[in-house]
Amino acid sequence: MSRTWYGSQADSEACNFGALAIISPLLERMNVAQIINQHVPADTRAEFSHGEILSLLIAARLHRPTALMNVGQWAAESGADVLWGIPVEKINDDRLGRSLDAFFTQRHSILAHLALHVSREFGVPLSELHYDPTHILFEGAYEQAEPREGVVGEAAVRSDDGLKPAHITKGRGTDDAPDGALMVHAGLCTYVDEFGPLPLFGHTVDGNQNGHTAVAEQFALIDKHLQLTELTMISDRGTFSAGHLARLIRENFYALCSAPWGEFRPLFNRQRATLNWETASFLSIEQHRRREAQSGLPREHYQLAVQPHTLVDEESKQEISCRVIFVFSTADQKVVRKQRQKQIDKLRAGLEQLQRSVAAGRRSTAPHAVTRRVQKLFGVKQAARYFTWEMTPLSEQEQAALPKPQRGCKPATHRFTFSFDQAALEADEAEDGYSALVTTVPESRAGADVLFTKFKQQNYSEHVNAQFKGPLAVRPVFLHSPRRVEALVFLLMMALTTYFLLQRMYRQSIPAGAPKKERQTTTETILRAFASYALLIHRTRLGREVQPTRLTTRQRELLQRLGFPTPAKILRQRLPRAP
Repeated sequence: MSRTWYGSQADSEACNFGALAIISPLLERMNVAQIINQHVPADTRAEFSHGEILSLLIAARLHRPTALMNVGQWAAESGADVLWGIPVEKINDDRLGRSLDAFFTQRHSILAHLALHVSREFGVPLSELHYDPTHILFEGAYEQAEPREGVVGEAAVRSDDGLKPAHITKGRGTDDAPDGALMVHAGLCTYVDEFGPLPLFGHTVDGNQNGHTAVAEQFALIDKHLQLTELTMISDRGTFSAGHLARLIRENFYALCSAPWGEFRPLFNRQRATLNWETASFLSIEQHRRREAQSGLPREHYQLAVQPHTLVDEESKQEISCRVIFVFSTADQKVVRKQRQKQIDKLRAGLEQLQRSVAAGRRSTAPHAVTRRVQKLFGVKQAARYFTWEMTPLSEQEQAALPKPQRGCKPATHRFTFSFDQAALEADEAEDGYSALVTTVPESRAGADVLFTKFKQQNYSEHVNAQFKGPLAVRPVFLHSPRRVEALVFLLMMALTTYFLLQRMYRQSIPAGAPKKERQTTTETILRAFASYALLIHRTRLGREVQPTRLTTRQRELLQRLGFPTPAKILRQRLPRAP
């Protein structure tokens, strides 16, 4: 039986090296510092290159997000100053800010260069990209923020130092953003396969611009900087337009978009009787689980029907041959009907209460007051269109026949009535659960079932956006210069690529027969495995002596699977041996 005892105080300190054991070798393999230096070489008098400074900042965001003014403290606590060879006193917000200024002038070129390097080095094709924009919120005053000329100019595509930062301004309200909040939009292009998502390129647009502008600018930048020979661009309905399809077609590329149902409802109604429906092979993770477990819970599914169609781009007058893939979802049908019925019940209860109030002669039941109350009740609820109402004046005889009003009430002067349009409800129910995808991908390249499965991978883009604003902490942003704000957002796109590349590399190393949980290991899990890993630092009269601690079995296994050297080997290569 081993014994434990208390010893004397050691003349050494520990730093939480942690996930740097993983992050540092990955950034090296991605060639991050060298790519940055290639585009923004430092002044010959500078002590450290922009690549060194900014790769350190990327590591800080991946290891523990912190404000620029605290990066030096983080480096001292984590040992990053040792790994990067930059003294803590040299890691300050002024130096970081100057590197961000330099990065801004080549931000698109650097991001594209990294995407191309990752594509070659890690075998990731760029021929199929999901595009999804998200908003980034800001607080405080940004007096320097101003509208900018768009990416697409008459003579050329603006980027890098030829394009101002996105305008931090009031944008349209969403579920997680109040109306009028200051924002910019960041769009990300993500490759998705069985190993999960990998964001590779992106762009920012002004806070008051929409998805049509965002996807047009993003494609222009892809065409300029990536110079792809093959591309299928997959995106949501906010980006859909005939103009978007036409742009891709002119470059011999393809599109797959969800489309606003209202634009394709007439086509659906004309062709509905002749559509040939087939059950889609795609099932959600939950539906797979229900089938595997023989669960008694409802088994939902999708059905697909294809209709050839021709669109016309109003601007270029170009005719676009495409396929409309009509989709029916049993789950969506149930959800829509449940939500609609909830609205209907709430509106009916409100109208009935108002009807009783008018009949009783209570307060705020004059015609103008009732109108105001109905408008407030209806709001923007879609189910309001099923109801009609009116205030009918009572005749003298009808008023005389009324019972004596209750205390606090006055004799009623009007009758409130409302009706419900059952036929309109049934017409809407006939379209519940239906949606439309539009694609220019030829049938010979991919059928509807394959394309629908690819489109459903768009959910991964939303997951990427959540990570962008979550673990990488794109917010809060404590920078006053819009140029530095934009540079930081682009730098975080590089950090996001690093984040998802790590889990991709690990998943690729797992044997096909491994447990499902192991094959779905995430970056968060990998980084957490190193959370407690420390370096020991002994201070001597000659300087600091750094000693790596022993790796756990799990930590060693992770490094071996990823093909990364141990911290001991990294430090041995970078630091001289103790005298």
